[in-house]
Amino acid sequence: MENARKRSSNAPSILVFDSGVGGLSITQALIKKLPNVNIQYAADNLHFPYGVKTEQALVDRIDHILHRFQEHACADLIVVACNTASTIVLERVRERFSLPIVGVVPAIKPAAKLSETKTIGLLATPGTVTRQYTDDLIAQFASGCTVIRCGSSQLVEFAESSLMSADNNQTGVINQENHRQLVVELSVLIEASEKDMDTVVLACTHFPLVKAQLQQLMPKVKYWVDSGDAIANRVEYLLTHQLGLTLEQNSAHGPQYSSLFSKSVDDNPGLIHYLSQWFSNEWHLV
Repeated sequence: MENARKRSSNAPSILVFDSGVGGLSITQALIKKLPNVNIQYAADNLHFPYGVKTEQALVDRIDHILHRFQEHACADLIVVACNTASTIVLERVRERFSLPIVGVVPAIKPAAKLSETKTIGLLATPGTVTRQYTDDLIAQFASGCTVIRCGSSQLVEFAESSLMSADNNQTGVINQENHRQLVVELSVLIEASEKDMDTVVLACTHFPLVKAQLQQLMPKVKYWVDSGDAIANRVEYLLTHQLGLTLEQNSAHGPQYSSLFSKSVDDNPGLIHYLSQWFSNEWHLV
C-alpha cells in the first residue's frame, strides 16, 4: 500500500469508487461535464463482484477499503459509482467521512417520464432488484408504470471481461456462447421488448459499458437510461456551491487522472490498454 500523499494540483479532485470497471461509465460522464477536474478511479477488484455479497459484508468491506483509497487520493469529493454499494452503504460512509459523498441510484424517475408505453425494464444486479430501496423508488416515481425487473450477475461479468479483452470488444459483437447465455439471462426483458417495453433502466454502472451489445439483443427498446449525466451534474453543484471550488483550468498540464486497485492488474493488459486510450495508464496498488 502506498502512503497518503499531498495532491500535486490545486484543481478539484474526485475519487470515483466501484468494485470493478463499472464506475468507468460514471467517470466518462464526469470527464465530459468537468474536463478540468482531477479524477482518481478506485476499484476494489480484490472483492469483485459486490452484487452477490451480503449487505453486512459489503458495509464492512466498503467502510474499510474506501478509507484506504481516500488516504491515497486526498480527494475533495467521493462518488460511490456502484448501484449495489449505494443502495446499502451511503448512510454509513456519509457518517464516516467529512467530505461530500455522491451515490448512484437506479434512474427510475427519468425513465418513468421518458417511457411512452409506461412499461419499463429494470436491469440491475440480483441484489439491487430485490432491495426495499428499489421498491421505494418504484412506488415514489413509477407507480403508474409496469416495471419488469431483471437481476443479472452474468452481465456484470460480461462487461468486465469485455473491457479486459485484447481489443476491449470495441466492435460490440457478442460471440455465440455469450449470446446464448445472455439471451437466457435476460429473457424476461428480451420478451418484453418484443411487446410494449420501450425503456430500460441500466441500474448497474457496468451496463452502460455494454449498451451496444444490449441494443443488439433488444433492438426495439427506444430509451436506455442510466445515471451518468445526473451524477455529473450533482458533482458539479457540490464542488462549486457546497465546497466553493473553481472548475476552470489552472494547470498548464491539464487534469490529472490515475487508477487505484486493491489487487494488481499486471495480468490485465487489456484493461490498462483501455484506460490508456481515454483516461490514464497510471495505476497504483492500494
